[in-house]
Amino acid sequence: MDQKRLKKRLFLNDLFKNLFSLSVVFALLVLGILFYRIIADSIGWLSIKFLTGNLSIFPEKAGIYGVMVGSVWLMSIVVPVTLILGVSTAIYLEEYAKKGNIQMLIKVNISNLASVPSVIFGLLGLAVFSRLFNLGSSILAGGLTMSLLVLPIVVVSSQEAIKAVPSYLREASYAMGADKWTTVRRVVLPVALPGILTGAILSLSRAIGETAPLVVLGIPALLLRVPTSVMDNFTALPIQIYYWTLDTVLTAEYANLAAATIVVLLLILFMMNSVAIVIRNKFEVKF
Repeated sequence: MDQKRLKKRLFLNDLFKNLFSLSVVFALLVLGILFYRIIADSIGWLSIKFLTGNLSIFPEKAGIYGVMVGSVWLMSIVVPVTLILGVSTAIYLEEYAKKGNIQMLIKVNISNLASVPSVIFGLLGLAVFSRLFNLGSSILAGGLTMSLLVLPIVVVSSQEAIKAVPSYLREASYAMGADKWTTVRRVVLPVALPGILTGAILSLSRAIGETAPLVVLGIPALLLRVPTSVMDNFTALPIQIYYWTLDTVLTAEYANLAAATIVVLLLILFMMNSVAIVIRNKFEVKF
């Protein structure tokens, strides 16, 4: 009886191991095909002229300089707002808030917000920033909306990073005569920084690639003027990819423009993540 049970367990172990391995191979295969199609379609279209030119209704003359500038302006709003508010909220909830039902309720609601569909945040941004504050489809409205979208991710990841700091480090700081804020600033935050940056990497990567909230805000797809301030109208890389993909029904060359823009977006994401990972590894301390 024991031999039969052992053989059954070994069989199930091998079965699930092979299934999981096939799942990984299938996912990598699909990803590889996707990368191949994107790169193949972008060949001949991705050039210096494409990167430095302005948008045009003619595919052969179209460029994404203004689109990239708009994305940079957008992230210049998202990064400070998200990091300052997210990390500050996590510090308050973990270090200063009184333990109890209210704190638990806030934590649960913040965790639930991380799974809310992005289009809901777009509707919130449309109602509050675009209409109530009369910001329209400006960079500031888009940046604040995207900040709301990724803020729960930063808060939750920062909370977990702060909770993971060993308690004896806090106790040693207090024993040396440091007050609460000095302990948080000089001991807790430096140790928690790698985990906080991990959450920031994930959130900012999501923010720069989201389309639905910007579509709801009415961000235009064809904007010939390059934005110069946070109150200007703008367009961004995911918006341009979205609309060029839709326009392939009318003009086949737009598929090549979309593929070239996707390559640019992937390169920007890779550079952002690489810089963040280097910074995270630099400050990582193991205990």
